[in-house]
Amino acid sequence: QKDRKSKKSTWKFCLDLTHPVEDGIFDSGNFCSISLMLKQEQFLKEKVKVNGKTGNLGNTVHIERLKNKITVTSEKQFSKRYLKYLTKKYLKKNNLRDWLRVVASDKETYELRYFQISQDEEGSESED
Repeated sequence: QKDRKSKKSTWKFCLDLTHPVEDGIFDSGNFCSISLMLKQEQFLKEKVKVNGKTGNLGNTVHIERLKNKITVTSEKQFSKRYLKYLTKKYLKKNNLRDWLRVVASDKETYELRYFQISQDEEGSESED
């Protein structure tokens, strides 16, 4: 027989808010800078569901803010896609969805980036 070690698996995802926070649009404290980032962090704490109930984080899900990053660590299965869904919901609620998008920068990290708006709109407009 092999010795089985009781190994707890944890899920850890990061949300990088560097670009909007540096420009003063986003506060990581709200999603986790002082004003708007705080709102994001608070929003996540209120909206994340554990066992089908919101606001039920207990000791299983931990949401932490370090500078311009929010880290979600869970002892139960936690979907990276669910974090993206909640982030998009937060952006929509605060009318930021038209300016920012959520992009996966690596396996465990999402990043908020601006939409690329082309400056060459001269040829696309038709003259009457």
